[in-house]
Amino acid sequence: MNTQHLSTAPFRDTPHKVDVREMYNMPDAQVMHITLQPGEALKPHKTPVDVFFYILEGNPTIHIGDKSKAYPKDTMIESPKDIVHYLSNNGNTAARILVAKTPNPQSKRVL
Repeated sequence: MNTQHLSTAPFRDTPHKVDVREMYNMPDAQVMHITLQPGEALKPHKTPVDVFFYILEGNPTIHIGDKSKAYPKDTMIESPKDIVHYLSNNGNTAARILVAKTPNPQSKRVL
């Protein structure tokens, strides 16, 4: 059995300059944990694979294409491949999000 605790998950150095930790990285999927402090945001970007976001904590805004909406904890949001998307935290508390990409974008490592 393979396990990964957030406290020991490796940080990923990304262009977004926020707390991104690798939780799972296999050929079929990649899962990252993102913490956005109040006022932080990812840079708008595209991924070559489908992505979904699962809100663990907070009320972050998910921006996909020309749509933006703040989502509460325990919500899953799908983002199709090749569409500009990003996350932002306009709230007063930290937001924690799991980001899953499938299949793993092995040719281009993003987030």
